[in-house]
Amino acid sequence: MAVITYRQAIKDALAEEIMRDENVFVMGEEVAQYNGAYKVTEGLWARFGDKRLVDAPISEAGFIGLGIGSAMMGLRPVIEMMFFSFVYVAWDQAVNNASSLRYMSGGKINVPLVIRGPANGGTNVGATHSHTPENLVANFPGLKVVCPATPADAKGLMKAAIRDNDPVFVMESTVLYGMEGEVPDDEDFIVPLGKADVKREGKDLTIVAHGRSVLMALEAAKELSEKHKIEVEVVDLRSIRPLDEETIIKSVKKTGRALLVEENKPYCGIGAQISHLIQRRCFDYLDAPVHRISAVDAPAFYSPPVEKVQLPEAPIIIREALDMLNVKR
Repeated sequence: MAVITYRQAIKDALAEEIMRDENVFVMGEEVAQYNGAYKVTEGLWARFGDKRLVDAPISEAGFIGLGIGSAMMGLRPVIEMMFFSFVYVAWDQAVNNASSLRYMSGGKINVPLVIRGPANGGTNVGATHSHTPENLVANFPGLKVVCPATPADAKGLMKAAIRDNDPVFVMESTVLYGMEGEVPDDEDFIVPLGKADVKREGKDLTIVAHGRSVLMALEAAKELSEKHKIEVEVVDLRSIRPLDEETIIKSVKKTGRALLVEENKPYCGIGAQISHLIQRRCFDYLDAPVHRISAVDAPAFYSPPVEKVQLPEAPIIIREALDMLNVKR
């Protein structure tokens, strides 16, 4: 395996899929000659040319609409959002058209479209650039949503998304682009959509998380083991929709406790959906109520120290886990 960054893993996935399938192309603001706002597409325009890397003007509704139309005609577009917060500008295209066309056509029209880019907070770019829209997108039947937490998952999920025949939103955590990790060299390496991963085995408590929150959960689990002899199982959702319910249920039945961690706002967040699932399927196995940790219910702040307090961090997870297990701090 090679050790590469999260950013490089996504770029490798794009390059391999462009070479594998002549119908794949990348489009978005500054993805070609400028090499991408976060340099995920750096070097791809020079390597593959104008037909495979297409610069678009500032017109999200326009180029997402163009992506949907080209997907309907048999191409496999990958649309980059400079910030995922900008997808709301194209909300009608994304949720009224991309999600519905296969249903409305009686299965005659597929939309093999990927919409990807940086999401979530943590980079001090303020309220309008720090949204966590995965729970909103997942609300629409017909759309698939994935949130990779590691370089390997970033590559494997991206390749699976490009090969899928339905629209897939790949929400990359902005703060993870520079993170390094082992990634398989196999060009056919993919991570199936809808399959969670147990990132750490445990017996005392299950933490369910996705995206950057997985890393916070793993950091907390390590400290809980070393200082308190508490063994936490960390379930990385990877896919928000479809959701791997069976892996969550299996883990909670084993540990008897569930702590849900996400960077979404608490109101109607993904944790609410999973909490409902656990209460319905695992009620007789629970030794404690389900607990949730989410972002503070307020728009994101520019101030670095304030934003850091706003998002779930390892110390918060540790405190919540100790409370759930009635351990004195």
